[in-house]
This record gives sequence, structure tokens and C-alpha cells, in this order.
Amino acid sequence: MIDQRIKFRHLQTFVEVARQKSVVKSANLLHVSQPAVTKTVRELEEILGVSLFEREGRGIRITRYGEVFLRHAGATLAALRHAVDSVSQEAAKAGPPVRVGALPTVATRIMPQAMTAFLAENTGSPIKIVTGDNSVLLEQLRIGELDLVVGRLAAPEKMAGFSFEHLYSEPVVFVVRAGHPLLTGETAPFERMRDFPVLMPTRNSIIRPLVDYFLIANGVATLPNQIETVSDSFGRAFLKISDAVWVISEGVVAGDIAEGTICALPIDCSPTRGPVGLTVRADAMATLPQSLLMQAIRDAAAAIMP
Repeated sequence: MIDQRIKFRHLQTFVEVARQKSVVKSANLLHVSQPAVTKTVRELEEILGVSLFEREGRGIRITRYGEVFLRHAGATLAALRHAVDSVSQEAAKAGPPVRVGALPTVATRIMPQAMTAFLAENTGSPIKIVTGDNSVLLEQLRIGELDLVVGRLAAPEKMAGFSFEHLYSEPVVFVVRAGHPLLTGETAPFERMRDFPVLMPTRNSIIRPLVDYFLIANGVATLPNQIETVSDSFGRAFLKISDAVWVISEGVVAGDIAEGTICALPIDCSPTRGPVGLTVRADAMATLPQSLLMQAIRDAAAAIMP
């Protein structure tokens, strides 16, 4: 029997606090007071008989009980949102919405071709494409704000409740502007990399651990002129006016390399190769438009990748 004391506000507040890891941020997003958020979480903990959050320094972190409950609470909210969307779309005589999270590695390389093929199906479904950090996209997927995420396979601890379908693999590359001093071949790129600004993936990005290990393995323990960013537009603009080195997934800059505006340094990056594919909720049933878009993504990936 489901405890009838558990209300929608309990689930919504709990999931938002789990996402934001902050009562203050959650209160602002939910448009309620901080004491109201704290009270709601405590009510839920009393009903469940366990602690869902615990203090960590000045912030909070979710407990192992909270992690377990989050998977089911997120699925419940996702199902409810899907039900509301289905009724709304039926009333409007339109197809169900398709909401996609796309990491930069596929946003420019795969999604344009996939969307062209999908739109030709004339489903009438409204489309939403969101880009951002993988951790943010996966949380949106977990609570039903997204229907699928296209990008690199996340760490095992982040994949609880999700299903991943491999499409292809790609490495991380070190790229610079055409005519960059490191392209002369006079010295190995790693020997002089400290002399230039280096654009690095952010700490919470999927590829950052791979990049850190790869640099250490090649004798680069520190980079004094390091800039963290997930913005591909900034990366391209900064490379044009500087001697910076940009460390990024190959898919993000494949077109630029083909055009010759950006050049890959002569580095064997095969150890950084990782799987790219589709991530969906394991308990979700895909609608027809979602299935059509996923097939379009598969076809686009197969056509682009060797």
C-alpha cells in the first residue's frame, strides 16, 4: 500500500533538492520559501522513516536511501508529466512532444541530419533540443523533463535506472588554429603545451577524467594557463584570436577540422576513445515519435561514422 500521506509536493520538492543540492536554489525554482522546502523534506523523511539528505560542509548531499528513492520518485514524476502531455496533445490533435538532451559532441554532428529525417515523418510532435553538461541532462532525463539523451556513456554510478545504446566511439582531440606553433613538428606537443592557454572540459564533464589521466600519462601533471569551458562557440572564437590549445571530443570539431579552420595536433589520442550513444530511462516506453527520432539518430550516426 502506498502511504496516502505522500503528496505530489513531497516528490517535487525532494527531486528538486536532490537536483540542486541546495535548499535555497530549490526554493527559488519552486517559488516557495526556504522553510517551506525544509518542512516538506522533513515531512517526507518522517513518512519514509529514513534520512534522505545529510549535511556536507556548507551544503547537503543525498544519502543512499535518498538515491534509491530518487530513482523511483523521478520515474513517478516522469510518468505523470507524460500523462499530462498525452492528454494535452490529444486535445490539441498534435503528436506527443519529443524532448532531447544532446551533448556538444553530437549537437552539431549528428542531430541536424537526424532532425531533417525526423521532420520528414510529419508526426506533428513539438520538438525540444537541450544542450548542457551531461550530469544536468541526465537529471532532467530522470525526472521526465527529457525523453532521451544523446552523448557519451556516463560513469556507472550515474547510470542507475538508465539504459544505454551504443552508436559509435570517438576520442578526445587536442586542436589549435591553423598555423599554430605546435604544428611545426620541431618539438613534441606535450613538451611545450604549458606555454599556451589550454581550454579544458569542466570538472563534471564525462571526458574530464579521461583527459586528466591522459595528460598525466604523457608527463603533463599541471597546466598553468588552464581555462575550463563547455562552450564550443567560445572555443572556436578563442582559437581564432589566440595560440590556445582546445581539448574537446572529436565530434564537436570534426567539421572544423575537415574545413581546415582548426587542426588536430599530432597526438595519438586513442586511449581517450569512448562510447557515444542513446540514453533513456530503463522503465520508459517510447512513443512512436520518440522511436522515429531514435531511428533517425541511429541512421545519421551510421552515415557519418566509418
